[in-house]
Amino acid sequence: MPELFVGLMSGTSLDAIDAVLVDMASPTPQQIAVHSHPLPAALRTQLLALCHGGTTDELRLTAKLDVRLGRLFAEAALALLEQAATPASAVRAIGSHGQTVRHEPDGDTPFSVQIGDPNVIAQLTGITTVADFRRRDIAAGGQGAPLVPAFHSAVLRSPDEDRVALNIGGMANITVLPRDPQQAVTGFDTGPGNVLMDAWAARHLGAPQDTAGRWAGSALRHEPLLTELLSDPYFERPPPKSTGREHFNMAWLEKALAKLAKEPEPAQVQASLVALTAQSCAAAIQRYAPHTQRALVCGGGVHNVTLMQQLTDALPGMRVASTQTLGLDPDWVEALAFAWLAKQTMENMPGNLPSVTGAQMPVVLGGIYLASS
Repeated sequence: MPELFVGLMSGTSLDAIDAVLVDMASPTPQQIAVHSHPLPAALRTQLLALCHGGTTDELRLTAKLDVRLGRLFAEAALALLEQAATPASAVRAIGSHGQTVRHEPDGDTPFSVQIGDPNVIAQLTGITTVADFRRRDIAAGGQGAPLVPAFHSAVLRSPDEDRVALNIGGMANITVLPRDPQQAVTGFDTGPGNVLMDAWAARHLGAPQDTAGRWAGSALRHEPLLTELLSDPYFERPPPKSTGREHFNMAWLEKALAKLAKEPEPAQVQASLVALTAQSCAAAIQRYAPHTQRALVCGGGVHNVTLMQQLTDALPGMRVASTQTLGLDPDWVEALAFAWLAKQTMENMPGNLPSVTGAQMPVVLGGIYLASS
């Protein structure tokens, strides 16, 4: 008998809401239907402003966007179910990541804020909604991120080979999956994924991304710029660690460019940003998972041909391939993960991995917002 969950994900890239319908009846989740729900341009602009801080009346703006996003997440879930000809009553729960607008897990008062009001989602869809996954892990002393490694461990770990799952979304993170079941699964955010490449393409191409990395591939990287970018202390900081737009943003890039004697051509900057992501990801794998035999890539970065080639070149002796090779669509892994995390929560099971986040213990993540009876 099917056990249906919906996963909703809006990531750092702020390009769309990913919605996936999943059957969790078997150990390996079965993807039934997917839907990409666009973010209106005006809403995206407001969210970016909120993420970067400094907006006027920030509390009021946060509260308004929380409700507006809740409505949009609900729309995405209902559009998915209509596409799949599945009634809301057939779905056990929605797992909604929400939209991260601030993530500061270090310091005296660590916190992480995701908006997209789950009360609104549950009310408009009539489906019990699980949300606010990160804050319980932070309360337990963890980073609150990354959370997807628990899902990677459940569906991608193999007793036959040492693997790494490499997610390249707005930020990039790795999950180290040893073949030895006695070894702990570990992982962390490696640094920027697509966020800087996309922002630079938007500025100079007027496009949301550098499709397939063709623009970056047309130029040589600028070595002094790449050296400056890689000198950021975050890359040498030991895990557990996580990051976001608060650290890696256009102001960070512009600060690095200002240190150069002469600013490179825009295409050279893009080539350097691809190299930054490829080299920081590869360095993390080589340092913390040197025995990896296969690196399985998911997230939007998997479609960047230039980036994938540089990753392959930087990881000699390892097989670098999309998660699609194991039947897991790379574009929907994170949305699938939050459907899986919702199931964990509904069954009173932990969803975090302390060996990844640094939490003091495994904890049940998120809050449950019941559908109206």
